[in-house]
Amino acid sequence: MESMMERYEPAGPAGAGLPVTISPAREGEPLLQALPGLRERIDAALPRAGGVLLRGYAVASVEEFRAFAAGFGHALLSYEFASTPRSAVSSGVYTSTEYPAHQHIPLHNEQAYTREWPMKIWFHCVKAAASGGETPIADSRAIYRRIPASIRERFARGLLYVRNFGEFDVPWQQVFNTDDRARVETYCRHAGIEAEWLPDDGLCTRQRCQGVERHPATGEPVWFNQAHLFHVSALDPDVRESLEELVGADRMPRNVYFADGTPIEDAVFDRIRQALAAETIVFPWQEGDVLMLDNMLAAHARTPYRGERKVVVAMAQPHGSAMFHDAVAA
Repeated sequence: MESMMERYEPAGPAGAGLPVTISPAREGEPLLQALPGLRERIDAALPRAGGVLLRGYAVASVEEFRAFAAGFGHALLSYEFASTPRSAVSSGVYTSTEYPAHQHIPLHNEQAYTREWPMKIWFHCVKAAASGGETPIADSRAIYRRIPASIRERFARGLLYVRNFGEFDVPWQQVFNTDDRARVETYCRHAGIEAEWLPDDGLCTRQRCQGVERHPATGEPVWFNQAHLFHVSALDPDVRESLEELVGADRMPRNVYFADGTPIEDAVFDRIRQALAAETIVFPWQEGDVLMLDNMLAAHARTPYRGERKVVVAMAQPHGSAMFHDAVAA
């Protein structure tokens, strides 16, 4: 098209050309105005590369970003059964994860620790940090191929996520957006989550989820879970030891097991984290950038940063795990 230019960034570790970068022929063209001409190009690029970076367009407000994301034909989603703190900015638009600036957020696919997740996710850089604060990405197909087959086979049988909400994790009231226990129980029942109320207003949930998946459109296998974030090996060793002494190994704030409840060895996650690191692609944010990902084909992360940073997020097009669909429906 004459109104835009498409190019590939230098090939990532897997040579997938992630992300595809699309820029307007005229710098500062309003992104929302460009949407009709962009949609077909983006729809073609996403299944191939997994992500598109829109750079050089004008995004006048968060509301315009919201309208752009909503313009792909699916209602924007709210965060349900969240694993990290976020705040709503506008209807269907949220802050990126509100972790301290010095902390690194590892690669993950959004809500891959549940049985239903968004297929599309958008990030908009309102203000870039003075240094750091990138949103690294990686091809979930390449991660799958890089992980040893023996680990893939074990994860393909499913995972069991266990969360103990209380003073050491996000409060269940924030996770479920309610302080009504009956509403929590209803949500859990429909989502296939086992819920157990604990003393001192605590809650323990257990949910069996996928470890790998197949993309519904491309048919390709993808590494699709957040086990490396939930497993106790993700904790600083001193924090892990202190928590185990304080609450016991069975009541850690969060942990993950194989689907039958068998513990997963730390060494397994050493290999997984090596694969994630090898496939990581990092690019600097520019203010006004919009990054659109196929949430099953591309994982994302956040690097530590200095200075003020504002990146907002929108999600759409819910999709459920084929592995557990029939069980939940029953």
